[in-house]
Order: sequence, then structure tokens, then C-alpha cells
Amino acid sequence: MKKQILISLFIILSNNLYCQVKKNISLSESTVKWIGEKITGGQHDGTVNLLNGNFIFKNNILIGGEFTIDMNTITCLDIENPKYANKLVAHLKDEDFFATNKFPTSSFVISNVVYDGKSYMITGDITIRGLSQEITFSTDFHNDEKTFIADATIAIDRTKHDVKHRSKYFFDDLGDRIINDEFIIKVHLETIK
Repeated sequence: MKKQILISLFIILSNNLYCQVKKNISLSESTVKWIGEKITGGQHDGTVNLLNGNFIFKNNILIGGEFTIDMNTITCLDIENPKYANKLVAHLKDEDFFATNKFPTSSFVISNVVYDGKSYMITGDITIRGLSQEITFSTDFHNDEKTFIADATIAIDRTKHDVKHRSKYFFDDLGDRIINDEFIIKVHLETIK
């Protein structure tokens, strides 16, 4: 009897593992765009590169995944003058913002997925500057033959990652120089075919 129970348990666990499929993210086809805004309406935007990432599926339904971003690849796209664009990028990499010399990567790990048959609600932990916060956001997914494609717009509170530069919650004399505490990440992810 014990043998039958152990065999049944082994079959169930094997089937669950067998149904799970990990698909790596295509670094060449995926993009991560950032947008930071001032309270006066001005903004800057740019990109940052994925270092690696994957989605995990069970019975063709997304159930997990994790991603790592190379913070030293951050760029600025809205400033045409290279000198000033590079100056902003250097500032974003320093202690006022992402301190990339100490924290060269950021990451996101999916902890929960809710699927309603049309779209996904993703919950996970995002880690920036070594500090994590749980975030939840909706994501549009679709399959293109063998490729799984995900698009999401995510708001991140930078102050929860110790990024306080020109935050209204830490400085009360900034006037119109305040930078919004939330910045936006627009993500387009495609799995490798």
C-alpha cells in the first residue's frame, strides 16, 4: 500500500514538473523603457537593457518568471545633445539615483499570477538598490506562433528604493524642481522562438 502511495505521489509530482516549461526571454527582441517626470510636466525618458529573464508556464498558462536588468546600460533618448544626455545618464548612475557602482543590477521576481482568460494580473518583488517592494500590475500577453509576447506599463515608487533626490516627501523647499516619486517602466518582452 505504501509503495502505491509513493508511486502515485511520484507520478503526480512528475506530471506537475513535466507540465512546467521555462522559456527564456529574447534580449534582442525585448525592450525596457523608463520615463521620469517633473511636477511641472517636463520629463526624460530612455532605455535600460535586460541582462537575462524567463517566463514559466504550466499547461500554456503563465505561472512565474524572473528578470534581471543591467543598470549600467541606462540611456537617455529625449536629449539630443550628447553632452547633456551623457550628463543626465551619469547623474542617474550616481548616488542620487541608482548608485550603479554599488548596485549594478535590478531584478523582478513574479510571486503570483491571476489569469482571467484574456489578461494577466502580475504580482512580484522588484529590487532596486538592494531594496525590494511588492508591486502588482496588469499585463497584456499574446502568443505569436512559438513566441510568447508580454507588454506592461508599470509605476514604481522610487522612494521605496531609497531614491530620494528632489522628492516632495523628503524636501520641502524645491518649488517646481520636484521630481515625481513614481517613475514609469514600459516593458515589451518576447520569448526566444
